[in-house]
Amino acid sequence: MNILMIGRGVISTQYGWAFEKAGHTVDFYVRPGRAAKYGSSIPVKILDARKKLKGVSVEENWKVNYIEAIPENHGYDLILISVQHYQFAEIAATLAPKVGNATVLIFNNFWTDPLKEVSAFPKGQLAWGFPQAGGGFDADGVLKGGLFANVQFGTFGTEPTKREMAVRELFMKTGFKIQETRDFKGWLWIHFVVDAGFFAKVLEIGSVDAVFKSGRHVGNAIRNVRELLTLVEARGINLDDNAPDVRLYRRPVWLGSFLIRALLKISPPFRMLISSHANPEEARSYGQRVLEMAREMKFSVPRLEAVKKFFAEKK
Repeated sequence: MNILMIGRGVISTQYGWAFEKAGHTVDFYVRPGRAAKYGSSIPVKILDARKKLKGVSVEENWKVNYIEAIPENHGYDLILISVQHYQFAEIAATLAPKVGNATVLIFNNFWTDPLKEVSAFPKGQLAWGFPQAGGGFDADGVLKGGLFANVQFGTFGTEPTKREMAVRELFMKTGFKIQETRDFKGWLWIHFVVDAGFFAKVLEIGSVDAVFKSGRHVGNAIRNVRELLTLVEARGINLDDNAPDVRLYRRPVWLGSFLIRALLKISPPFRMLISSHANPEEARSYGQRVLEMAREMKFSVPRLEAVKKFFAEKK
């Protein structure tokens, strides 16, 4: 397959790396001028957990190919979009007229209606998924990340199309395991508030490591998530239909905190993912967006309101 990754972020880099190692051709679309800035390779330090829970350590300077303009007759089979939720509208406006015959995998988080966000794209050419990977670029430009075996796919109450099945097959042949949901909007919104709840605590305390080393801090992050799940429910999502995704946050707080911290101890890839996250703008944006929605709905979220000052951009 000829695959185009939009941007050179943490997610697109790790999955692009996995696809190329599986024999596919991978290009990265970046803004004009960025290719020269980035150079011809990406230094990666990935814990690849597709086959082992503890991950297989990969360290290399991975040679990549960048393009700064998408040709009209590009011939890509798959275009993968995984950008920050606040960047998606700009990317969609640029990319939608240039899709050609490619399938577009929306590999993105949303707090808005996802179907409205993609209205500019050819509807019959879309597939929907979500990564199970993360990390960050350190001060030296090294991507430090964790790449997990599972990948979330979903639909909006329908059966997957042939294009969507082809994307799932690509991931399975690349060594990933597929998880499915027919309520993908609900799944995304739940995931969004989980991130918002934990990011709020990280911003308040000032350090990812400090939060996850403390059972009390993790417990309070879980309490944040619980509060925000009621907002998701108020937006029309049936949490019982998404029971596996909310189960952890319905357990006693002490148990949820224990399980999360235990996972950090037994899973080096998860530890790498958590400790390497280095995007304060992303963290602030989650709290901002959720708080805006709660206020618009006149829905009380006192825990989030109490830390709102941490969502403001530092000057």
